[in-house]
Amino acid sequence: MFDPKAIDDIASKLTAALPSGFNNLKEDMEKNFHIVLQTALGKLDLVTREEFEVQKAVLAKTRSKLEALEQRVADIEKQVLTKEEL
Repeated sequence: MFDPKAIDDIASKLTAALPSGFNNLKEDMEKNFHIVLQTALGKLDLVTREEFEVQKAVLAKTRSKLEALEQRVADIEKQVLTKEEL
């Protein structure tokens, strides 16, 4: 689900931000950052942009249908009230 290159880039940036005193540990730190990022991101309940856009479209269609049904109910209620007044 996650782009491995993006995780690598983040891990590299984190490693580059380490103080120079950690130069001998940078390779191990980068591997650890990579593992931690993969684990943390893997636990998140995320969807892809494509899945999000599909669900957004479904929601918009459902909302439109609901509004149409609400209008039909209002029209029917109006007709019923008009008939009762006669």
